[in-house]
Amino acid sequence: MENRELIEKLNNNTAVIGIVGLGYVGIPLALRYAEVGYKVLGLDIDADKAEKIAAGKTYIKHIPDEAIQKAVEQGFEASTDFSRAAEADALILCVPTPLDAHREPDLSFVLNTMESLLPYLREGQVVSLESTTYPGTTDEELKPRIESTGLQVGKDVFLVYSPEREDPGNPDFTTRTIPKVCGGDTDACQQVGVALYEQVIDRVVTVSSTRAAEMTKLLENIHRAVNIGLVNEMKIVADRMGIDIYEVINAAATKPFGFVPYYPGPGLGGHCIPIDPFYLTWKAREYGVNTRFIELAGEVNSAMPEYVVSKVVHGLNQHKKAINGSRILMLGIAYKKNVDDMRESPSVEIMQQMQQLGAVVEYSDPYVPVFPKMRRYRFDLQSVELSAEALKAYDCVVIGANHDDFDYDLIESSASLIVDTRGVYKGRRENVVQA
Repeated sequence: MENRELIEKLNNNTAVIGIVGLGYVGIPLALRYAEVGYKVLGLDIDADKAEKIAAGKTYIKHIPDEAIQKAVEQGFEASTDFSRAAEADALILCVPTPLDAHREPDLSFVLNTMESLLPYLREGQVVSLESTTYPGTTDEELKPRIESTGLQVGKDVFLVYSPEREDPGNPDFTTRTIPKVCGGDTDACQQVGVALYEQVIDRVVTVSSTRAAEMTKLLENIHRAVNIGLVNEMKIVADRMGIDIYEVINAAATKPFGFVPYYPGPGLGGHCIPIDPFYLTWKAREYGVNTRFIELAGEVNSAMPEYVVSKVVHGLNQHKKAINGSRILMLGIAYKKNVDDMRESPSVEIMQQMQQLGAVVEYSDPYVPVFPKMRRYRFDLQSVELSAEALKAYDCVVIGANHDDFDYDLIESSASLIVDTRGVYKGRRENVVQA
């Protein structure tokens, strides 16, 4: 078949949109398609997610129940039955692409998902991969699998890569307003890709190939990783010199050209910036290229939790206390402020390192009431409710994620020692150590 019929369905909102992977990327996208009037089918291997959606309930803190309820009323349906993929005209893959134990790309979620969909692919569908990955994944891994069914990409089925650009918890940007990069395997695929996204995204940016789109996403995240690595290193230098790095950054940011402010922290977290650069370093080795900038930034950023712990040790020492046996409260264990996403959170790494040094570690985070099961970390803890009395019971309080919900005046007046990794407290304060 040609792509005209599918483009027409996408343009007049009669296409069924299949979202595969109902997480931080898939859910906002599903809600946006439902809002515009498409029939949306969500597919996920997690039955609990499907049940919650059916009940109009959220499982992502910054997305309210009302948004799910409204989408369900508009026809949003979730299922664990992948045979229903045949009902969809578009299949958008929003599944994780983590690193394995050797910090190499783990494409198992993408490839297993694609294998699960293969028996139900049919003529007249578009498959779009949104998961961040190395250049070549779409044409080297997905295309051959699709064509193994006898369907021809660019003629029977259309294949595009369009990287997700979600920023959870950021009120200034929505799925609709963030421009969408899209690269097709062929010109016919590209035309379908544009039709798929232009009804729900204000601006679709086309590039010449799936590989260019894959590289675009990596550049965006590597740009952030390198600049955060730079400012984290500058923070350490400034601290040794007795200079306030936040004062310096804010002063530099007054320059109206040639400078973009980045802020230091306890390390990189989330599902993108700590992981995605290594997808390119891995692929670059195939071409005999050493990505030195990227790897250096990775080294600096991954050393930040250890730097924070050294500041905790120093702060306790100033109070004539050892870290061994000290009670320490971690404030905010999500990877950044105002979200409940724990992936690659530097706060958790800091907790583990402090515990290994003998500290008694607890946490407080309104977004994470119970410490979740994680592959690398095990803490049998619940979030501590903050009060003056509770705070006074700790030898040290470490600010990991600077959620707006925290009462920072109460924390400052009640805690004997605060290690601030986020620059919450400006200027010199008696009980605050900047980290």
